[in-house]
Amino acid sequence: MSPRRGVVVLYNLPQPPGETAPPQWQEADAGVLKEVEAVERALAALKIPHRVAGVRCLRDVPEALAVGTEPIVFNLVESLEGEAADACFVPAVCWSLRRRCTGNDTACQTICLNKWQNKAALQAHGVPVPQGLIVPIGRTPQISECPAGRLIVKPVATDASEGIDALSVIEPGDSGRLDAAVRRVHQQTHQPALIEQYIEGRELNVALLEKGDRVEVLPLAEIDFLSFPPEKPRIVDYAAKWLEHTFEYQHTVRRIPAPLPEPLADEVRQIARAAWTAVGCHGYARVDIRLDSNNRPFVLEINPNPDLSPDAGFSAALAAAGIRFEEFVATVLETARGVPKASRPRSSPPAETSSFPLSVAIRPSAPSDRDSIIQMAVATGFFRPDEIEVAKEVLDESLAQGRAFPYQSYTAEAGGRIVGWLAFGPTPCTLGTYDIYWIVVAPDVQRRGIGSALLKHAEKIIQERGGRLIVVDTSTRPIYTSTRRFYARHGYHEEARIKDLYAPGDDKVISVKRL
Repeated sequence: MSPRRGVVVLYNLPQPPGETAPPQWQEADAGVLKEVEAVERALAALKIPHRVAGVRCLRDVPEALAVGTEPIVFNLVESLEGEAADACFVPAVCWSLRRRCTGNDTACQTICLNKWQNKAALQAHGVPVPQGLIVPIGRTPQISECPAGRLIVKPVATDASEGIDALSVIEPGDSGRLDAAVRRVHQQTHQPALIEQYIEGRELNVALLEKGDRVEVLPLAEIDFLSFPPEKPRIVDYAAKWLEHTFEYQHTVRRIPAPLPEPLADEVRQIARAAWTAVGCHGYARVDIRLDSNNRPFVLEINPNPDLSPDAGFSAALAAAGIRFEEFVATVLETARGVPKASRPRSSPPAETSSFPLSVAIRPSAPSDRDSIIQMAVATGFFRPDEIEVAKEVLDESLAQGRAFPYQSYTAEAGGRIVGWLAFGPTPCTLGTYDIYWIVVAPDVQRRGIGSALLKHAEKIIQERGGRLIVVDTSTRPIYTSTRRFYARHGYHEEARIKDLYAPGDDKVISVKRL
């Protein structure tokens, strides 16, 4: 097999103690090395040429890939220096460099990292989840706002149970403990806190694997808390996952297959499949589910690209299904190599058409739209973290100043749901020239005319205000091909190009339309 058919195993280099990663979470950070070893052994057994590349931050990824010509990246990157979501953008970077990437894409990973977005996506698809609310940094929760019963407090965007321990579980009405748990999340993680209904009952892990055009649910696993004393919360916290000397680690025993009546097991499988579909998983994933006292399942979270260490739950599910780890690796590579239509990354969507038009109402954006618009922009997987920050600034200023702000913001709704966002405004120091800054459409309703409706709405308003020229800037990166085609179909033509403006080989394309 030639090197051009090889694989590069990409992973995050563990942070040295005392640096970016908090010292108490070093064990989770270093766990990726076991995954690298397991995947390397499997590739060697399969006689697939490969190399291993470690990265510390997102900007290291292009350089790591440029060293070789391998067409497939086996993505084991779980966390990076910088923003919490940076690791989620690795697939988008790989695709922009024309490399196939194993596992889940940027949009799916971003939704699943943020537990609040994950909950919203699942609820929108009818998947049962615990009730909850978000407490922004600096805010104090009101016990009256919280779900009834016991509660659990988590960071909104961490993985591997970081920031979760016995003190995270709050007894009903204990406002003092609740305040302390929220403050701790804010101080430790610099993230909002998620206060969630605590589901009393059994905990299940459901591993799913894509094989060709079907998704296989592997044998269900249950976490056995029977040895826990009554006063100890029955949760898989950080200690249970990573600290081998602790009671929690030694007494959270995995039972696989889980001893469930077949009707209940079948219901759990169906809910896990629905969760997979709701957030757009592909490749492989693990869904964590709790059963309440009435055996009603609730999805806690979805883990795209879960831990592949030999002692982790996904490997245990493979073994219980009679699937050798080498067979799993071969399947994952084949899925990445084939990229069936349903699994194409949403960071490079097909050109929008009006074949299946969706009726939308377009109105000025309201402050209550803000979080939905930002979540929608993130969910597309199209924008880098720094671009999302710019979008937040533009949106916040337009909401605060209204018509007094140069950038005008409009929201598209369909069936009571926000499905699109538009931002445009006059070009400074010009007469009658306007810029289209942002057109964003929710991933699951793209190709249904929403982008076209937003663009036509902007053109109508600009013309009414005496505008004569509209300018749109795009990049020459492959992911922007569909964007340039979209504007060309609506009468915009390339007027100028600035070589290497965004990066070497990445030109700025200036397209215009005269009204």
